[in-house]
Amino acid sequence: MTESIAAIAAAYTAAWNSGSASAVASFYAETGGIVINRGTPWTGRAGVQAMAEGFFADVPDLTLTCDGLRVAGDHVVYLWTFTGHHAGTGNPLLITGWEEWDIDADGKVAASRGWFDAADYARQVAP
Repeated sequence: MTESIAAIAAAYTAAWNSGSASAVASFYAETGGIVINRGTPWTGRAGVQAMAEGFFADVPDLTLTCDGLRVAGDHVVYLWTFTGHHAGTGNPLLITGWEEWDIDADGKVAASRGWFDAADYARQVAP
């Protein structure tokens, strides 16, 4: 399973780097979803696509790197860093975080809980 998770993570990273919100959403189960920093969940592929569109609007030159994986059965921790420039201020960004995935039998993300330091993001974005 670890090798297939590594392949999923590499393809997921490439989807983010493609700038295609629908490509990002394609990694989620039809009824999957994501919640970031305990905020409002985005549910279903349409919700995940809307979340990704928001990130691409805020950081149009977003580049994502997978910093590592932790795998325990169908539970995965995907460690990441993204860089880019904020659309509103032009400030450079360097943000680290992770997602905790529950993977379904089809190899899709059934649920994701994402985490990053929102205060650090706000500091980097501020004019």
